[in-house]
Amino acid sequence: MGKLTAQAIAARALEIGDAEGLDAVTIRRLATELGVTPMALYWHFKNKDQLLAGMADHLIAGFAPKPADQRPWQEQLRDLMVGLIRTLRAHPCARSVIEQVDVITVPNFLAVWNQALGVGRDAGFNRDESCLISRYLLNSAIAIADAPAHHRAGRENASAVRAKLIGLQSVPPETYPHIVEMAVPLVEGPDPELYDTFGVDLVLTGIETLACRRLGSSS
Repeated sequence: MGKLTAQAIAARALEIGDAEGLDAVTIRRLATELGVTPMALYWHFKNKDQLLAGMADHLIAGFAPKPADQRPWQEQLRDLMVGLIRTLRAHPCARSVIEQVDVITVPNFLAVWNQALGVGRDAGFNRDESCLISRYLLNSAIAIADAPAHHRAGRENASAVRAKLIGLQSVPPETYPHIVEMAVPLVEGPDPELYDTFGVDLVLTGIETLACRRLGSSS
């Protein structure tokens, strides 16, 4: 085995966390799987908190902002949100890692957070509003990544889906016309790709609309 790096340890920890949950991620377990002694890992991560920070940093590295990003704020915001959604979807344990880690110890998280706050300011929002934008982006990305549209397949059998569909289609159409009209997408869910793109557009268009209103009111 080559030189053991913090990145390699974090990557293997994420694989275990994705498959078995974060409780299964321990220094001893990682040492066994990597074929080294626990002391070899302590050189990089002295405890579970440091390991979680390393895992979070490794997760976010893929979409952390590049220095001196001069693109329009709308493009920067979209990249941040899409990157977070992809990361959360690719790693089932990612949400738990982010929720448990002390973000002050994660340089890449700080870089993403700082960029989101700066984008809010560039768009004309005040400090409080920019903080809220960063929170809404994170919460929206978590919600979209955990969408039933991506997890429903295989969890419900055909007869259960058919029963739900028949049930919605049987309500009085004169009283609930839209439910009857949209019974199929309500039960089967939207196309997963549409769910993602529409969700991102919905959130970002709302932010852009507010920014345009601020610009108009100040002119």
